[in-house]
Formats: sequence, structure tokens, C-alpha cells
Amino acid sequence: MQDLAGFGMPWKPLMFNGCALLWGLFFGICLSNASVMACPSVCHCIEKNGLTVVQCMSRNLEKVPTDLPRDTVILLLAANHITHIPNHAFKELHYLQELDLSNNDIETVDVGAFQGVSDSLLVLDLSNNRIESVPKEAFSRLRAKISLSNNPWHCECTLQEVLRELRLDPETVNEVICHTAVQEEYAGKPVIQVLDSGINFCNFHHKTTDVAMFVTMFGWFTMVIAYVIYYVRHNQEDARRHLEYLKSLPSNSQISKDFDTISTVL
Repeated sequence: MQDLAGFGMPWKPLMFNGCALLWGLFFGICLSNASVMACPSVCHCIEKNGLTVVQCMSRNLEKVPTDLPRDTVILLLAANHITHIPNHAFKELHYLQELDLSNNDIETVDVGAFQGVSDSLLVLDLSNNRIESVPKEAFSRLRAKISLSNNPWHCECTLQEVLRELRLDPETVNEVICHTAVQEEYAGKPVIQVLDSGINFCNFHHKTTDVAMFVTMFGWFTMVIAYVIYYVRHNQEDARRHLEYLKSLPSNSQISKDFDTISTVL
């Protein structure tokens, strides 16, 4: 201590500063771990084989929790009342491998709903919801095995393009049923079965668009013809009236005779 004093360095302040630095590092690490490992109050978080599993099943949730641990690997949100998956709903969960959203009330899935987890996600369950259609870009970069069974799908071009881009769970692929379709005859049939038979919903889409354009053009053409006919008839009526008016006017010869008669009388 005398050596330190000899160099003009008081030992008590030095010790205090060292302790303060250690305590600061300790609390910093604790706070950092707390921010990573924080668990939503409505969920139950456990560590299993070094993986963080977040269990939020049957908790009457109406939306995806926003305060999920960032090291979540398995997220179970089944059997809730979630109706919408918004953009970037899981963007902070870079280690997420399994996501269970089955048995909810999901109706809409935004284009960027799974942005941030496309590289890590291996399993995605959206079965038993109320999804009729999804944007074709929603699953475009996912490599996960996806279950879409038991949803009221509307079979049309967009759904066909969506199915081309993803890897369906082979165990539930025949449970992806056309609840409605652009052609009523396909309602109630498995989507894959319909597509495997050679049906192309996008052709129906183009045909429908062509028919709509034809009907629109025919409507405009009919309106133009009707206007031309009205215009011609209206002008003919005006011309007839004008001609009758001219005929009703006294001629020059009649005026001359009348003038001579008046002169004779006078």
C-alpha cells in the first residue's frame, strides 16, 4: 500500500472503482440475460435440452405476444383466439425452429408475417384456422414443413401459386380442402387432388378476366351505339320541325297577290 501511496495513487479509491466496475459488469450481464430470457406473464417458459420452449397454449390470447424471449426455439401458441398474423410478428426470434399456431381463429396472414424467421423455421402449423387465402409472398422464402389443413380455402390462382412455393406436411396434404372454388365443381375436393388432375386455376382466372373485359367493352360499345341512334333521331326530329315551320311561312308569290288585292280595293 505504501508503494501505491508513493506513486501518488490512493488505494481506497482504486479498490472502490474496481469493485464498482465488477458490480457494473455483473449487473450488466444479469440485465442482458433477463432481456433475453424474459418470459411473458401469460406464458410458461422452460429450457429443454438447452433450448428455450415457450408454451402459450390455451391462454385466450387474441394476438401474438410481443415480449417473447429472443432465444425462443419452440413457440406454442395453439388453441387461442388469434385472428391475425401481422408483419414482423416473429422478427426478433432468430433461433425459432418450430411454431404452432393451430386451432386459432386466424383469418389473415400479412405478406411479411414470417420475415426474420425464414432461415431458421423448420415446422409451421396453421391447421384448424379460418384462412381462406394468403398472399403468395407470405411463404415465399420459408423452408419449413407447413401444415395448412382444415381451413376454409378458396381454390383459385393465388392459392395454386402459394402451394407451388412451399413444402406441405405430407401427413396432412390431403386435408387441404377446397371449401369454395372458382369452379363450384371442385368445392369439397382436396386441392392437391384437383391440381394433380391437370386443373389450372390460373387459366380460370385469365378466362374470367377476359370475359369481364369483353362484357365491359360490349357495354361501352352498346352505350356509344345508343347515343348515336339517339343523336340521329333527335336531329331528324329537329329537322322535321324546322321544315314544317318553313312550310308554314307564306311564300313570296302569295305576299305579292295579297298586296295587289289590297291595292285594287284601295
